[in-house]
Amino acid sequence: MVKHIILWTLNPELSEEQKNNVKADIKKGLEGLLGVVPGLTEIKVNISGRLDSSNCDVMLDSTLESAEALKAYATHPAHVEVANTKVRPYTVQRTCLDFEI
Repeated sequence: MVKHIILWTLNPELSEEQKNNVKADIKKGLEGLLGVVPGLTEIKVNISGRLDSSNCDVMLDSTLESAEALKAYATHPAHVEVANTKVRPYTVQRTCLDFEI
């Protein structure tokens, strides 16, 4: 099993209302991949409860069956669609941590 954790910082030029809408769209899009992308066993996007001590806005916490499943997830058309339409246009920084569990 592999954990795939991503932290994003949203574009600071977005209004608070825009940020809330973007975060909701990211959550809906990414969590909607469960059952669509083979090898993806768990996916949760945290968009609420952020403390002022945080320096990012959105967290993806996902589990995949293997490193090979992670590679396939990265290029799966459904994932690419979400990344290109819901995430990348609105984020300015991405941090990733992948590890075996």
